[in-house]
Amino acid sequence: MTTVYDFEALSIDGKSVAMNQFKGKALLIVNTASACGFTPQFTGLEQLHERYGKDGLVVLGFPCNQFGAQDAGTNDEIASFCQRNYGVTFPMMAKIEVNGEQAHPLYHWLCSEAPGLLGSKRIKWNFTKFLVGKNGQVRKRYAPTDMPESLNEDIEAALAA
Repeated sequence: MTTVYDFEALSIDGKSVAMNQFKGKALLIVNTASACGFTPQFTGLEQLHERYGKDGLVVLGFPCNQFGAQDAGTNDEIASFCQRNYGVTFPMMAKIEVNGEQAHPLYHWLCSEAPGLLGSKRIKWNFTKFLVGKNGQVRKRYAPTDMPESLNEDIEAALAA
């Protein structure tokens, strides 16, 4: 059986990150963008990180430029933007694609494990969120319009499982 722990990604500073380093933690994986109407969700994501990080939640941001070219900057520019404007301290990963042939393998897996509306295996827009349980399995997928502050109950359930 495949779990989130079977994947690797690059951090925003280019270092390899094995997802198995997060074993036993709940993950909130989000495709982000710096110039989107949903960009202010960085504030709520950082609040989740601060509130639940000590209990075992890891928020992972994956910048993506596939939707309206809303994250055209370099990884360094994105990291600086997130820190300067939203005080982001949760791990940000290197920019990836989330749809199509060049999509990161992690996103192929996330979308197959938790399809979207009408069974779609594509990401609809920036700030689609996936909650992964401590067992490495996807628990739930959230739409871009689902605000981070609305996820508390599901996060608490994932942390308690």
